[in-house]
Amino acid sequence: MDMEARAHSEHPEALRLWLRLLTCTQLVEKQVRNELRARFATTLPRFDLMSQLERSPDGLKMNELSRRMMVTGGNITGITDQLVAEGLVERMPVEGDRRAFRIRLTASGRRLFDEMAAAHEGWIVQAFGGLSARELETLHKLLGKVKKHQRESFEAVDTALAPASPANDA
Repeated sequence: MDMEARAHSEHPEALRLWLRLLTCTQLVEKQVRNELRARFATTLPRFDLMSQLERSPDGLKMNELSRRMMVTGGNITGITDQLVAEGLVERMPVEGDRRAFRIRLTASGRRLFDEMAAAHEGWIVQAFGGLSARELETLHKLLGKVKKHQRESFEAVDTALAPASPANDA
């Protein structure tokens, strides 16, 4: 049973939409995972890590990768170890910090990532193939409004919860 199947007609439309978004996300992600495994013998976390490195040609420190990917340092270390062993990424020392390393794609890692990224783009385009160009544009705009509203809501909460500055206490 998918997430959407749990909703009933008496639930608010917004809840039913949220569950549909989750279901669509899960279905597309499952397809991407399957394609990565079948075509490239890799996983989505490995693809995601390489994607982060592709955007940062000088490399990223392990803690930066962990923060960007929203996973633990241990997860990053495990994936990085595998990719280093395969010659797809390399560890470089960070000047002034003997314990830290900067991770970057090797030339072969960049070539493989470019091939995977092109295939990934195709899979995502295919996932939305049931929509017309106009429907895609409308959906993108509507989800943009949801995103903007959520960001504004978070900012308002953050502002309300922020401690008062000493200047305001006087």
